[in-house]
Amino acid sequence: MPATAPKQVYMIYIRATPEQVWDAIVKPEYTAQYFFGSRVQTTAQKGAKIRHIAPDGSTLWADDAILESEPPRRLVHTWQALYDPELAAEPPSRVTWEIEPQPGGVTRVTVVHDELEQSPKTADHVNGGWMFILSSMKTLLETNEPLANRSAGID
Repeated sequence: MPATAPKQVYMIYIRATPEQVWDAIVKPEYTAQYFFGSRVQTTAQKGAKIRHIAPDGSTLWADDAILESEPPRRLVHTWQALYDPELAAEPPSRVTWEIEPQPGGVTRVTVVHDELEQSPKTADHVNGGWMFILSSMKTLLETNEPLANRSAGID
């Protein structure tokens, strides 16, 4: 095991309230517009499931668990992609959303994707994808228009 565990950290500032950012993370009407078309299903409570359903409405892309929930400031959940057999075979990793209000009606959103030591294919696959997701969420919240949904290589 490496001396320091691999992790990916992404940060973005969004002109929105923490509550609006929270809703964008946990409500399907938002995720369908910026998260590669997936519709989230969750109560957003600790111990609950957080699932991502493919745009076809029947394929399960992720079936994870919420480890921590402090609306609208912090959400921690497991991460295991089910849409690719190689990724699905790896152990779950962890995603932490930190949502912090800033002066002037701006919210800082930090996503930390860690516990990737045993999931190298997942680490490689999501590298870069998080910035597209965060940029898409920012555009949606600030303009009420999604970025063009780009293919995630997910069929």
